Amino acid sequence: MTECFADKEGLTRPVGESEADAFVRGICFKTGPPRLLGAELEWLVHDAHDPTRPVAPHRLATAAERVGALPLRSVFTVEPGGQLEFSSQPARSLTECVEDLSADLALARPVLRELDLVLAGYGKEPWCEPPRVRSNSRYNAMEIYYDRINGAGRNVMCRTASVQVCVDAGEEDPGPQWYRRRWRLAHQLGAVLSAAFANSPLHLGRPSGWRSSRQACYARMDPGRTLAPVDDLDPRAAWAEYALDANVMFIRSEGEPWAVQRGLALRQWTRTGLPRPATTDDVAYHLTTLFPPIRPRGHLELRMIDAQPGDDGWIVPLAVTAALFDDPSAAETALLAVKGLGDMPSAQPPPRNSLWRRAARHGMSDPELHAAAAVCFAAAREALPRLGARRAVLDAVDEFTARYVDRGRCPADDLLDKVAGGEVRP
Repeated sequence: MTECFADKEGLTRPVGESEADAFVRGICFKTGPPRLLGAELEWLVHDAHDPTRPVAPHRLATAAERVGALPLRSVFTVEPGGQLEFSSQPARSLTECVEDLSADLALARPVLRELDLVLAGYGKEPWCEPPRVRSNSRYNAMEIYYDRINGAGRNVMCRTASVQVCVDAGEEDPGPQWYRRRWRLAHQLGAVLSAAFANSPLHLGRPSGWRSSRQACYARMDPGRTLAPVDDLDPRAAWAEYALDANVMFIRSEGEPWAVQRGLALRQWTRTGLPRPATTDDVAYHLTTLFPPIRPRGHLELRMIDAQPGDDGWIVPLAVTAALFDDPSAAETALLAVKGLGDMPSAQPPPRNSLWRRAARHGMSDPELHAAAAVCFAAAREALPRLGARRAVLDAVDEFTARYVDRGRCPADDLLDKVAGGEVRP
C-alpha cells in the first residue's frame, strides 16, 4: 500500500483552509493499476483455560512485550484494551500476504501459550467489559472525547477486534478498475462483507440483538468521524469535505494532557488559527482519528469485517475481498450483485443506513444480503485461482461458503447456538 503520509516535508508549516483541503485531496487516493494488498489483524487476548475470565492488565502487558520482541514481518501494535494487532507490509500477491501474516502468528502463538493466553477471534469481547490498559496521550484524550458522547467509543477502543483488508485505490481513468468505481463498490459490498463475517453477537455472555455488535457500536459513535462521506461527490472532494467538517478530537502538545476539544471542526481551526495555528502535520494526524467503514489512506482500508474464529479464519475475508476488488471479472459481478442493495433511500450514510443496520443485526439471515453474498462468494472463488491462490486458501473459502453462506448463516450464529445450548456461559 502507498502510505498517505509518506511525504514528511513541510508538515510543521501552518496551513489555512484551502491548503488543508488541497493536502487531503492530494493524499487520499493514490491511483495506478491495482497491485498491492494488505491486512490488519486485530485479536482479543483470552485466558487459555477460562476464556470468560478477564485477563489481568499485567498479563496483557507481558504478552505485548514478549510478542513485540519477536522478529515479526508485520507491524505489531497494542490497542487500548490490550488487543494485539498485526499489520502486514504491502504485499504483491494474496499468497505473499497470507504467508507473511501466517508466519508472524506462528511465532506469536507459542509465546502466548507459555503465558497461558490465546488469540481470540471475536468482533467484540463476548464475556466481559475489559477496561483500557494502555495509557498514552492519544488514548487518554480519545477516551475523554468519546465519553462525552456515549459508551460506544470506549467499547470500540477497548473491546473490539477486526480483519481490516487494504486494497489499492484503483486507476485514475474510467474503466473496470476506476478509483471512483472501486470506492462505490466498497460502500455497497461492505454491507455484504459485514453480514457474511458478522461475529460479535454477545454482550456479557448474552445475545445483544445484533450479529455484529461491533458494527452497531460504530453506528452509535461520533457520526462526523464514523459514518461514510456523502456519495454524490467525486471521492476526493467528498473525503476532503468530510475531513474538514469533522471535529478535531484534541490538539497535541509536548506536555500532558493533550487538550480535548469540543465542537472544533478542522475547517474552523484552519480558518481561525485558534487556539494555535494548525499545521500540515495536524491535518495528517486528524485523518488518523477518522474511522468510517472505508477509509482512504492512499489505498482503501475496509474496516467493517469482524475478527474471525479459528487460527486461520482471517484468511477467508482477506481472500474474498481481494478477489472481488482485484480480479476484473469478479469485481464486475460483485458490482452488479450489490448495485440494487443501495437503491433504497436513506437519510443516513453507512453504517447507520438501513442496509448496513440490517447487515449488523441479521447477518446472512437477511434474504437480500444472503442472495448477494452467494453471488459474490461464487465470483470470488472462481477468481482466486487466477490470482494465484494456493490450495489451502481455496479450501478455506470452500469450507466457509458451505458452512455459512450456502446455509444463510454467519459465524455469529455458531456462538449464539452455543449459548442457547448451554455450551458456554459467562
